[in-house]
Amino acid sequence: MTGSSASALSPAPSTRLQSIDALRGLVMLIMLLDHVRETVYLHAQVGDPMNVADTPPDLFFSRLLAHLCAPVFVFLTGLSAWLYGQKAGSLNATSAFLAKRGLFLVALEFTAINFAWTFQFPPAVVYLQVIWAIGLSMLALALLVRLPRPALIAVGVLLVAGHNLLDGIHFAAGEPGFVPWAILHDRGWLEVSEGLRLRTSYPVLPWIGVIALGYAAGPWFARTVAPATRQRRLCLAGLGAIALFVVLRAFNAYGQAQGWSVQDDALRSLMSFINITKYPPSLFFLLLTLGLGLLLLAWLERLGTRAPVGVLCVYGAAPMFFYILHLYVLKLLYLAALAVWGANQGQYFGVDGVGVLWLLTLALAMALYWPVRAFGRLKAQRRDIAWLKYL
Repeated sequence: MTGSSASALSPAPSTRLQSIDALRGLVMLIMLLDHVRETVYLHAQVGDPMNVADTPPDLFFSRLLAHLCAPVFVFLTGLSAWLYGQKAGSLNATSAFLAKRGLFLVALEFTAINFAWTFQFPPAVVYLQVIWAIGLSMLALALLVRLPRPALIAVGVLLVAGHNLLDGIHFAAGEPGFVPWAILHDRGWLEVSEGLRLRTSYPVLPWIGVIALGYAAGPWFARTVAPATRQRRLCLAGLGAIALFVVLRAFNAYGQAQGWSVQDDALRSLMSFINITKYPPSLFFLLLTLGLGLLLLAWLERLGTRAPVGVLCVYGAAPMFFYILHLYVLKLLYLAALAVWGANQGQYFGVDGVGVLWLLTLALAMALYWPVRAFGRLKAQRRDIAWLKYL
């Protein structure tokens, strides 16, 4: 990539870039809802996939909505890496940035983020969750960016669509393949020492496919591509993914081990049909969530600079700061509630209904808006502070 070609494709601030921040902000707020649920609604546990017969619809759909977060965020991470490369003007710079940021995220998961979940030091358990998966995916993308775009797309499709073929492969603890397979495909416990265990909550193999597809979609967001063309491509890709999900799911075909079945009523039947597996994300999971994500991205660009987009961009412009901040706020609020009211739901403190979760999420989103906006402005103004770009 020459300097002149990089300059020609360098994106200027526009609605296409605002739509990326806005979608990122939207899924961050949905993630907030899910983390509020995991903080004050643990007495009503949900599985993966969920138990349709026993899960109330309001809880089911609140949890289902949160399925959008990880795939959309990982896809946008790949897309943002392509945009970064256009500004940087070289694949070497892009690869180096991805490698450094990936290592930063992995280190962050082991330290500040895990502590926010457990408030335990030294930790007895480290949960390797979505930030870990994004970090490893960025490390993989640092190598994959050197592939020609058709080859990168092929790798992405193969990992997203083909990883369910590996569902029957398992390794027992102590076998040579157990550790790498627990990281790549099967959730598992890794015994580091007598006092420390690692939980691979987000097997990373399909997420590498998602980030690769996000990067491969980057040319759609070049400044030279007309908005109508980009939005048409996003809509066609999104609708195509959802249509493929519906067809494959209708016949309980390849795409997920757990099938669906007709239930006692139409609502429960719908719940069974869209009850998708996240750990690791099945082909059905990724078709449905990425399809919806692409449609939302097109819609948010069409909204232009209207008020909802601007508000969502505040959260999307400083996603890692928001992520870390909300975890600590939730943990401190939970400990305060536990100290004041005690455990009122078995061994947990909890609220009585899903509606309260939504109200608490709205209140927290409003409270966190101001510090996130202040940090976002600092990040935009102080480009001389290198570490800020990682948040």
